Amino acid sequence: MSEELFDIAVIGGGVNGCGIARDAAGRGARVLLLEARDLASGTSSASTKLIHGGLRYLEHYEFGLVRESLSERERLWAIAPHIIWPLRFILPHVKGLRPRWLLRLGLFVYDHLGGRKRLPATRSVDLARHPGGRPLKDEFTHAYVYSDCWVDDARLVVLNARDAADHGAEVHTGSRVEALTREAEGWRIEAGGKSFHARAVVNAAGPAVLKLLGQAGEQSERRMRLVRGSHIVVPRKFEHEFAYFFQLPDGRIFFAIPYEQDFTLIGTTDRDHHGSLEDVRASDEEIAYLCEGASHYFREPVTPGDVVWTYSGVRPLIDDGSGKPEAATRGYTLELTDEDEGAPLLSVMGGKITTYRHLAQEAVDLLCHRLPQLAHKHWTDKAPLPGGNFSADELPSMFEHYASRYPFLEPGWLHRLLRNYGTLISDIFGNAAALPECGIHFGNGLTECEVRYLVQREWCRSAEDLLWRRTKLGLRMNAQQVDELQNYLAKLTPA
Repeated sequence: MSEELFDIAVIGGGVNGCGIARDAAGRGARVLLLEARDLASGTSSASTKLIHGGLRYLEHYEFGLVRESLSERERLWAIAPHIIWPLRFILPHVKGLRPRWLLRLGLFVYDHLGGRKRLPATRSVDLARHPGGRPLKDEFTHAYVYSDCWVDDARLVVLNARDAADHGAEVHTGSRVEALTREAEGWRIEAGGKSFHARAVVNAAGPAVLKLLGQAGEQSERRMRLVRGSHIVVPRKFEHEFAYFFQLPDGRIFFAIPYEQDFTLIGTTDRDHHGSLEDVRASDEEIAYLCEGASHYFREPVTPGDVVWTYSGVRPLIDDGSGKPEAATRGYTLELTDEDEGAPLLSVMGGKITTYRHLAQEAVDLLCHRLPQLAHKHWTDKAPLPGGNFSADELPSMFEHYASRYPFLEPGWLHRLLRNYGTLISDIFGNAAALPECGIHFGNGLTECEVRYLVQREWCRSAEDLLWRRTKLGLRMNAQQVDELQNYLAKLTPA
């Protein structure tokens, strides 16, 4: 039984919860982070993996949300250049859908609304002469090319948790909240078989935010709309490094993005979700929908038989009365209980991955008024996330440096490691001079020293944690390799 009194207990190990824990810990708060399963095990690892303003949100007149997102885009790129990098998107014009002038106007606003500095501006291209036109059907002749950024969403979450812990936060995974009780000097929290105490609680439970409110004896006037987004991964459909923004006749849009060197990521859908939150999966209808949409554009059709992996997440959106799921706002609201109710409870409703840092900053600012021991300082906009203490321009020279230091790492392995860990590669491999010095090789460049690092420093407990969230090596490992890894982890992390 822990009788330590934390300043803030954050419930929910998604991107918002981990971002709030990081911000608060860096301001001097004693922070506890509780996650029912694994970090990023829900919505935060199931995004389209974009740091973007949301070009289509302009059609719904959400200019404030787009501006906030675009202003965060280059800021996040600067503090995490290993897991975030720029990407150029090809938006083909489709006759009978949005006219050229409307696309150009929207992209002009998109270029100028959020203070773009380093990312290239939009330009018009002839698909007959552009490499992005080769995989597409001949009917698509004209396109616009614009900028956004890609992110490894699950690693973004884990690195925020890691930085929170480096600033003194306690992080407990596998700690589902069983009871949440307001007491005289704060909150008593029963989670994972332990008892914790905190002056304030942050409810960052994502799709379960209203359920957790109910556990605390509170309720909100707001309603949440749970929307399922599903994605498919297929073998690489094109050789260039551009991504695609595709429009469909039903008015929806989706993306096709270069993924993990040898694959293409296609998504997303928007479907109201009414089932369990414990096992969210893509339906056959969603898979077929994405295959048909991609086949409308690509010369080579995409079929359900091509799909090597699917993933789905439930977005907790504020119910604003929109008719279609894709029209529901991606904005967020922070609800703080009144002072006369006693110990503060702050609930996070809605949001998108691009705005997580700004959301976290606003959340901790709100708590500053109730917890005077918190420093009212903003710091997360400049401080790099772990492994990101370099500039994006240095990536090529860093690759050469680590290739020279660890010549036993094949180029594809090193590319993955650099994109996962940045300068933390040195913490993993130390002074190793040959592959055998790294311990067991589980296959595809995954060595025992990396596995031990993920267990000791990133709360990894299972093969699923490692292969689908800390890395995406699940796309490459066979069943025997997965079993060997799981058996090793079982010995390394006894229950």
